[in-house]
Amino acid sequence: MDDVDAVEGVRGLDRRLLSVCRARGADPRVAAAARGLSRAGEHGALWLAAGLTGAVADRERRALWLRGTAVTAGAHLISMGVKRLVRRARPTHVEPLVHTAGRHSFPSSHATSSAAAVVAYGTLGVVPVVAPLAAAMCLSRLVVGVHYPSDVAAGVALGAATASLGARWTARRGASGHG
Repeated sequence: MDDVDAVEGVRGLDRRLLSVCRARGADPRVAAAARGLSRAGEHGALWLAAGLTGAVADRERRALWLRGTAVTAGAHLISMGVKRLVRRARPTHVEPLVHTAGRHSFPSSHATSSAAAVVAYGTLGVVPVVAPLAAAMCLSRLVVGVHYPSDVAAGVALGAATASLGARWTARRGASGHG
């Protein structure tokens, strides 16, 4: 098997896995939930609102919530930049259940901000709530048919890595007295 065959094999698997996930959207309840998550996750809104709500509700850890929110927003912005560089077209072999803000697919910005939120808010003890919701958000992008599984996987990796680096940066700034 040469490199071209390997790439085509991965592309084929990506398409087949998306088709299987998108078929779950035939159930109206699943479709409604996936659409709702898609709307809530647009531009990282769910995760930014969660961080800002945490900052208001948890005064003792307000600075940590705000740093986590900033890191999550930063990860989302980075994913949008990567998307503009890569310019991978969205899937066309399945009918999407939602309209998208853009035409590029790689990486999934919903997955990026979701993974970033898990990492960024993880030190605040909310992982048992955030992680399952983030996983559902990532899966919803496949059910609504607007991303390939590799787009979602790349978004998760990008979000987790960005938030991990951002958490180190904010911790250093806080420790140095400049943040």
